[in-house]
Amino acid sequence: MSQRITGLWLVLAALSGGIAVATGAYASHGLSDARSVELFRIAGQYQMWHALALAGVAALARAGATRRAGWLLGVAGWGFLTGTLLFCGALYLLAVQGPGPLGAVAPVGGIAFMVGWLALAGVGVRWMTSSAGGDTAP
Repeated sequence: MSQRITGLWLVLAALSGGIAVATGAYASHGLSDARSVELFRIAGQYQMWHALALAGVAALARAGATRRAGWLLGVAGWGFLTGTLLFCGALYLLAVQGPGPLGAVAPVGGIAFMVGWLALAGVGVRWMTSSAGGDTAP
């Protein structure tokens, strides 16, 4: 995985984490409807956890242990990013606009999160089964 994409993962993780903090503040101070507050908090929690997961992807890629598992690490990163945009984005929109056609993308975002976690598990499996002198975990 290139240094450029590794840096991109870290930048996106940091921005996503900052947005999650901002949405939490908005939920606490800018929303009055209990359902909207709850949706924002759920979306913010998912966004923060996956911002941390994306930072983990960046750290693992930076560690250089990606010769055999680099593509899986990329799948994990894109899964976490896509899930954040679709799942969390749909919940944020639902909270501020009410039900709409974009709400239907939330399950696709949830699937993207799961794909990301499965890909990360695949990285671990590759490390566990790599031969001596091959790819090493950090």
